[in-house]
Amino acid sequence: MRLGIFGGTFDPPHIGHLILASEAQEQLALDRVLWVLTPHPPHKTDQKVTSTIDRLDLLRLALGDDQHFEISRVDIDRPPPHFAVDTLRLLHAQFPQATLVFLMGSDSLDDLPQWHTPRDFLHECDELGVMCRPGREIDLSELEKLLPGASGRVYFLEAPLLEISSTRLREKIADGGSYRYYLPPAVWRLIEEKGLYSERSA
Repeated sequence: MRLGIFGGTFDPPHIGHLILASEAQEQLALDRVLWVLTPHPPHKTDQKVTSTIDRLDLLRLALGDDQHFEISRVDIDRPPPHFAVDTLRLLHAQFPQATLVFLMGSDSLDDLPQWHTPRDFLHECDELGVMCRPGREIDLSELEKLLPGASGRVYFLEAPLLEISSTRLREKIADGGSYRYYLPPAVWRLIEEKGLYSERSA
């Protein structure tokens, strides 16, 4: 079994997330994509994050009935900090026969040598599915110098250029801007019903 690991705060989950996960599932022949919601992201300690309960509700609505997508509680059900290496260790224990394909953007690949225990992370990670902007060429030689063996695990995805970010969506909602069509309809409706992100501090 090939499992894609798609982690994030998903604050909120938007159509860009869904399209990228769908492209990864198809191009990397993944049996399932596990969406790993991070309650307390270690790189966002200075930012206020929407409650885990609300984000989990939004994510369930976003994924709907897609048989290839599944929410994993691996980070939700353990105390922080939530580093990717620990997430992978737990998933390997949960799915000992599976190939784990960690999904990330090209910017995260560039930053990989600065991650928490990157060599241990690579030891736990079977493959890296890297989503690239169209037309961008990535030289893996520098990464290979810093993390020997990393380049052999990288598989690039052709993903559409979608200038959508959760940060920008939160700003648009707080400013009273138009945001409806960046989101799955059910996600948009719950945000409207609960008044989520209506204040800049949210």
